[in-house]
Amino acid sequence: MAARPDIIYTKVDEAPQLASASLLPIIRAFTGEAGITIGTKDISLAGRILAAFPEYLTEEQKQSDDLAELGKLVKEPDANVIKLPNVSASVSQLNACVKELNAQGYKIPSYPDDPKTDEEKAIRAKFDAVKGSAVNPVLREGNSDRRAPNAVKEYARKHPHSMGAWAKDSKTHVATMSKDDFFANEKSVTVAAASAGKAKIEFVAKDGTVTVLKSDFALQEGDVVDGTFMSVKALSKFLKEQIADAREKGVLFSVHLKATMMKVSDPILFGHVVKAFLEPVFEKHGQTLKEAGVDPDYGLADLYAKIETLPADAKAAMEADIKAALDAGPDMYMVNSDKGITNLHVSSDVIVDASMPALIRAGGKGWGPDGKEHDTKCVIPDSSYAGVYQAVIDYCRENGALDPAKMGTVPNVGLMAQKAEEYGSHPQTFKVPADGTVRMVDAAGTTLMEHEVEEGDVWRACRATDAAIRDWVKLGVTRMRLSGMPGIFWLDRKRAHDAELIKKVDHYLPEHDLTGLDLKIMAPQDAAKRSVERIAKGEDTISITGNVLRDYLTDLFPILEVGTSAKMLSIVPLMAGGGLFETGAGGSAPKHVQQLVEEGHLRWDSLGEFCALGASLEHLAQKTGNDKAQVLADTLDAAIAKLLDEDKSPRRKVGELDNRGSHFYLAKFWAEALSQQDKDGDLAAHFAPIAKALAENADKILGELNSAQGSSVDLGGYYHGSHEKTAAAMRPSATLNAIIG
Repeated sequence: MAARPDIIYTKVDEAPQLASASLLPIIRAFTGEAGITIGTKDISLAGRILAAFPEYLTEEQKQSDDLAELGKLVKEPDANVIKLPNVSASVSQLNACVKELNAQGYKIPSYPDDPKTDEEKAIRAKFDAVKGSAVNPVLREGNSDRRAPNAVKEYARKHPHSMGAWAKDSKTHVATMSKDDFFANEKSVTVAAASAGKAKIEFVAKDGTVTVLKSDFALQEGDVVDGTFMSVKALSKFLKEQIADAREKGVLFSVHLKATMMKVSDPILFGHVVKAFLEPVFEKHGQTLKEAGVDPDYGLADLYAKIETLPADAKAAMEADIKAALDAGPDMYMVNSDKGITNLHVSSDVIVDASMPALIRAGGKGWGPDGKEHDTKCVIPDSSYAGVYQAVIDYCRENGALDPAKMGTVPNVGLMAQKAEEYGSHPQTFKVPADGTVRMVDAAGTTLMEHEVEEGDVWRACRATDAAIRDWVKLGVTRMRLSGMPGIFWLDRKRAHDAELIKKVDHYLPEHDLTGLDLKIMAPQDAAKRSVERIAKGEDTISITGNVLRDYLTDLFPILEVGTSAKMLSIVPLMAGGGLFETGAGGSAPKHVQQLVEEGHLRWDSLGEFCALGASLEHLAQKTGNDKAQVLADTLDAAIAKLLDEDKSPRRKVGELDNRGSHFYLAKFWAEALSQQDKDGDLAAHFAPIAKALAENADKILGELNSAQGSSVDLGGYYHGSHEKTAAAMRPSATLNAIIG
């Protein structure tokens, strides 16, 4: 049996995977001289689908379940995994990937929208295990330490990115529910010893009939477990009010959800927004739409596609009524105003953690259907975290845009281990079938909590393990001690879940030396206000948060501080002793792929990947005693600093330096640093001629890289491209390839 590679690199999707085709050969060439092996595991959407359906494939087409293998690895003490951003697929993306695989000869079945037979239900279950946040809950067996590397912060201060101007009379605001949402309805308990074991989630109909929704919800003593629901009656009323208010105020209407990670609940909420906007259409044509297979959860794009199948006169009448309904509403926030793609076309097009920071950075402006920027109503239905964005908006409206040249930083310590909190709720999220009661019953038969619900309500349960919470508190205190920064636990005593967490924090903090530490517990909206006031003065504050806020804040503050969240250093100290090193966000990846395909220019920035590699090498050195790995880590840090200082990151336009050129400069600076260091003579001797060759051939290499730009590129597929075509596109310099190997 072959030895496990020292470092596992993930194969993913879109721009990050294209970049890997250029960068990974460089990494292997450099690390190989230190005796370090680099392996890969495929966690791409196409890879996950192929692994899920072996019975439909030929022997040559079958693929191992790499995600499951990685799930086992991260629970071992010697794990060292570099995770790139992967697609958390919506149903639309899932269908597009299956269509592409089918065209390539893979006989994967279609996604059953409305499964009826046992076979269809089994197929649907396999797809549901692949879509949405299928990867992160499996791999994140540790809590998150995410921060902007010092070199990145210094670059942002020296070369501040653009920030839109804020006006004191800006009408931009966040609209959120004040009652009957997930926040208001939440109940939370800490599991007692008598309740440990396999709990059940049951639905009790009005006539007393009991249906088991989930039979094996495993609970351990000390876990914090929550149950809550969104009233869709209240949601619909709220949405209609916000649509009317946006029209009255003359602002764009936008909705911001997380339909990829919250793959069960948020598409349903999104569907209610579509129905609210098109209420007259669904009232008048409801039966026709149903017969055409229209599901509002899939958005306007699916609706437009489905009504193409209608007879010409019915289609024309439908389109006229849709246009009339849209015209009667407020102008809509656009994903692409040039192509007429609205906020409501596809649920995964507007993702709250990326869309809200971008809007705040732009001075509170969103793009309207006229191709111009306008003040915007930002609808975030659930009130659990909406106030965070409102607090930042309030600050900017009053004080003006933040200045990247002077800003402090807000790193994050996030509770995410072992499927913590909402992002682990998918298997326990249900659309309520009728009026009745949903209850959680422990292994002893005791009802832990129950909710009176109505048909169509969205009910969910989630948990955070005691071990994960304890580790999170430890990591938060450790980061405060090492950084010297004050820290804030973003917890709201008025929220049921947070109240239980505060008890845990109070219990576990005394295990640590808190002498000299400035530590507070504040509700998220207050913590946001405090943190943004401090960064404006150049002061730093660690945010210590739950899983969703970890996700939101590690986009919000980096986008304001350094212009992007892709440049963050994301370290996950695994609870078993290994390390998971994440490489930043991938929200902009689709646009980058489109530009490469059309123009031969990839502007994706791999800086987060560079930083993750450095942390991975340092971890390897500490775990194994490989001194050469530490030299590689130290010199890589020097190379990253030089790359930033000399402004060799990818540019936006064709003909300028792109991702491949940036990789060349990293290799050049890394080789130079290795050749000049005096801690390892063998490495210095090996890389001296490489550094010399790269320097002497720099103009030739850059010429070869630039000549690959300016024309369209055939990758052989979007989700499942050709390895050969991708390698040809991403390694077009024969001179560089010959030097690196």
